[in-house]
Amino acid sequence: MAADTFTLTIHMVSSLDGYIAKKDNSISWFETGDSYEQGVTVTAEQAQEFLKNIDCYIMGSRTYEHALELSKAYGWVYGDIPTIVLTHRELPVERPNIEIYSGDLHQLVNDRLKLNYNNVWLVGGAELAKDFIRLGLADEIRQSILPIILGGGMPFYDQIGKEQALHLKDLKAYKSGMVELCYEIKK
Repeated sequence: MAADTFTLTIHMVSSLDGYIAKKDNSISWFETGDSYEQGVTVTAEQAQEFLKNIDCYIMGSRTYEHALELSKAYGWVYGDIPTIVLTHRELPVERPNIEIYSGDLHQLVNDRLKLNYNNVWLVGGAELAKDFIRLGLADEIRQSILPIILGGGMPFYDQIGKEQALHLKDLKAYKSGMVELCYEIKK
């Protein structure tokens, strides 16, 4: 695969005030019940077609543990797509497409991901997203903002430690009141 077709996307869902989780880590706030008449509707088929473009997911250990817990009620939302969990801890591996990785992030991206995938999504957590931004390893940020102010919790952009220029690539407003912003990270 050519490296110029490779994109590493950070995807986060946040409240309007920039929190990605409540203090208790619950996601009950994802269901806001809002309605925006001018927004677009995405069918299940359209969502499935979009997800087919993602070759690999990467996530931190807490996101993985949370996804495992949610999978008991909702199933494993990442399907059979290769999923790399970045951690230094011993974690259960309950599916054949899950791999635990604890090495250098530059090596992971340059020696493994770029050689094997075109479209990689980092789906959590905040600390890992900050590392990828700081190290210049991410290509874009897709932030889905839900119509709610949480007033506290885990912030998405807390203490990145450097200024980062972005370029707005796309934005969409959905019937649910969610707004999705897609920014290219300028390098």
